[in-house]
Amino acid sequence: MIQKMDEFVSAFRQADRRKNAMSITNSAMQVRFQLGTDVIEDLTILYGGIDCTTVSAPNTSWKLRGRKWDEQMLDEACRLILKEIQLSPSALGGKVEYRRTLLISFFYRFYLEVLQDLKHMYPSKYPDLPKETLSALGEFRDHPPRGVQEYQDVDPQQPPRDPVGRPIMHESGIKHATGEAVYTDDIAPIDGQLYMAVVKSTRAHAKIISIDTSEALDAPGVVTVVTAADIPGENGDEDEKVFAAEEVTYIGHVICGVVAETYELAKEATQKVKIGYEDLELILTIQDAIQHNSYFDKEKKIEQGNVEKAFHTVDQIIVGENHIGGQSHFYMETNRSVVIPRKEDNEMDVYVSTQDASHVQNIVAAAMGTQYNKIRCHTKRAGGAFGGKCVRPSFLAAAAAVAAHKTGCPVRFTLDRDEDMVIAGGRHPLFGKYKVGFMNDGKIKAVDLEYYVNAGCTKDFSVWVIEWAMLSSSNAYDIPNFRCRGRACKTNLPSNTAFRGFGFAQTALSAEMWVSAVADKLGLPHDKVREMNMFKTVGLTHFKQEIDPRNLVVCWKECLERSDYYNRRKAIEEFNKQNYWKKKGIAIIPMIFATGYYIRYYQQVASHELMIPISYLHVYERSTVPIPNATVTAGGISSETNCKAVQEACQILRKRLEPVIKKNPEGKWEDWTKKAFEESICLSATGYFKGYPTNMDWETGEGHAFPYYAFAAACSEVEIDCLTGDHKNLQTDIVMDASYAINPGIDIGQIEGGFMQGLGLYTQEEVKFSPEGEQYTRGPDTYKIPAVCDVPELFRVYLLPNTENPVAIYSSKSMGEAGVFLGSSVFFAIKDAVASARKERGLNGVFPLKSPLNGERIRMACADYFTEMIPKDVPGTFKPWAIDTN
Repeated sequence: MIQKMDEFVSAFRQADRRKNAMSITNSAMQVRFQLGTDVIEDLTILYGGIDCTTVSAPNTSWKLRGRKWDEQMLDEACRLILKEIQLSPSALGGKVEYRRTLLISFFYRFYLEVLQDLKHMYPSKYPDLPKETLSALGEFRDHPPRGVQEYQDVDPQQPPRDPVGRPIMHESGIKHATGEAVYTDDIAPIDGQLYMAVVKSTRAHAKIISIDTSEALDAPGVVTVVTAADIPGENGDEDEKVFAAEEVTYIGHVICGVVAETYELAKEATQKVKIGYEDLELILTIQDAIQHNSYFDKEKKIEQGNVEKAFHTVDQIIVGENHIGGQSHFYMETNRSVVIPRKEDNEMDVYVSTQDASHVQNIVAAAMGTQYNKIRCHTKRAGGAFGGKCVRPSFLAAAAAVAAHKTGCPVRFTLDRDEDMVIAGGRHPLFGKYKVGFMNDGKIKAVDLEYYVNAGCTKDFSVWVIEWAMLSSSNAYDIPNFRCRGRACKTNLPSNTAFRGFGFAQTALSAEMWVSAVADKLGLPHDKVREMNMFKTVGLTHFKQEIDPRNLVVCWKECLERSDYYNRRKAIEEFNKQNYWKKKGIAIIPMIFATGYYIRYYQQVASHELMIPISYLHVYERSTVPIPNATVTAGGISSETNCKAVQEACQILRKRLEPVIKKNPEGKWEDWTKKAFEESICLSATGYFKGYPTNMDWETGEGHAFPYYAFAAACSEVEIDCLTGDHKNLQTDIVMDASYAINPGIDIGQIEGGFMQGLGLYTQEEVKFSPEGEQYTRGPDTYKIPAVCDVPELFRVYLLPNTENPVAIYSSKSMGEAGVFLGSSVFFAIKDAVASARKERGLNGVFPLKSPLNGERIRMACADYFTEMIPKDVPGTFKPWAIDTN
């Protein structure tokens, strides 16, 4: 607030993220009073984010001149502003009702600021503002986050040089931080290298009538254009094509590639390729797919107990829906590949950012019509992936390989961020229906679920995602009568794919939603209803796999104690009584996370097995030459499969060296290996681990689907601004059963990183599409991942000590994926704060909230005098700016 005698100026803004984000709506306001009074002499109201330019409200300002600065003026001002500042229901950017609410919420804040300053200026003339009203003033201020990490120390008897169990820095940690790490696109240009840019479909579903490349071929620097006709072998596989040949199935579908002397010339020439289309029927949303019976694979079903009979024995039944949005991977390096054709035997070297070099090798070899062993794939580092580089890089690399084959030159193919987000897909949006039967004390007796995920245009991992989602659909709850059905919906959107959390992140949130609904319906504390229904003793999951949940109970109790949950809840209740416009909320969430596939930390392991210093070891790039059949690095199982393989190889080497070591036990590693070389002892070894014995029979809905479980509990506290929908993450406590961590530093980093990615999924990140299927969120200006300002001010992670996992290497557990769902504790803490606001406004009982629970949804759920002033748009009377794909 800037003030002079009898004149006041202030500004306001609200964005999708407090820092490094453009405003959704902003405002500047000025008022000047007649000297020594509160009678308006001049008033200026300006808004940004409403139209393409700043808009003002001159009529409102003119009509309010001469009015006293009081509640009657406030009421009239809000109505005049809403009448004068119009926003179409289909306005660019959407969020129309929210933006309308911000117009008058900002004015209300300005009104209070002026009243407060008038009080300071003329203390005897104006009363103090009510204490509860003061909470409308001021925005959240960010403070540097503090972190605490606790884990079990190594056994004192363990040799100091043995690194297993110690928090050793990631081998490339310094290089990542300094920018010295070499990614795919950092590879220096190769002699004769060409560049490719792709032509993408502008229609979501259409036949390709014609492809006219003549103008592009005449463009400066263009060497050739490659299409499906140039592929010497197979055009992809039965599910996905390298180049669209006859039909496009989403906006962004790759049709052809322009190859030129520079990337800029190739990119410019793509605009000169003319594609003729014949539009076909469009299916975009889950509701569209259900209506048109558009699915991949048949319905999957799991059932235990007698659900229908149980519904007749309960005290109450509640039904509802869940809507959970998708998420972009937003990895550091977008999809890139460099393909170098060799001069003989049709050999190729492919440098690619991927999680599955073997799959790249297979798709490229098939496209070239050659043997797999003539294609060498190299991956130094994936450049970030989170599941998003399991499938799509193979087809993009194959496109570059076609160009390299046709030109005989090395070809570099790089996707810009906006292209990558359009082509690569992301996490599956989910729509769910639930029916829950429960007793009046909160005990849940029966649950019936239906889940649908938006798979996009190809099958990809989508059937596995819905299967995994169903297997995890009860989260930590022991429900005696349980039924879950699921389908993967085929639509004309980019193909969604694997993503950290792989289905669990969606259905576990859904489970917490229906448990929360039961608590709301009964007016019971959410933590009591959760604890009452949790697994506590050895039992069976809903798919008949035995589970020992005792460490879950330990995690839950430890989290309650360490977070000081009950005392903080009392403090929050007192805070909320005294603050009308700011509310705090707290929530504690349990988790049972299933690790591994039910389908069939390298250095520290090698150092431990070979009994040599870790400084002796070096990890080379991943290549299909020495390891032709490596598994994909996904599902959080790299430390399981790869470390087991490393362990086996090292044990083979150690056994070969035993005779040498016995002859010279005081020698060094260099002495032993030199002697072994002289004695012609093989100093290379291959280890292989095929995975854990698991199975799942979907005909019976039973099986031993997962090798083991990780248990955890997370407690989060937030504060929300009911006027704007902004929220601040105050504190998070996580207790995780990681068993014996190979590297607790890496494990805690995975937990913290997963939590922040989950926080983004559940409270911030939103993928938006037009009614025609065009993706709006195509870069950091329109898509906001969490930033430092979103990290809880106090963030504590505690690894449960003295636990074992006899299944995995060194009794460890995978932590790569488990942390994502724990971000939902922030979602439910926000919901708790919103519930407090609604209760104060006389709105009790069950209220649904969609994910992500962003500022718009928080503000509109905190129903009040201002939201009631906003006219509701009637569905079907206008064309919306964006659609909900879930």
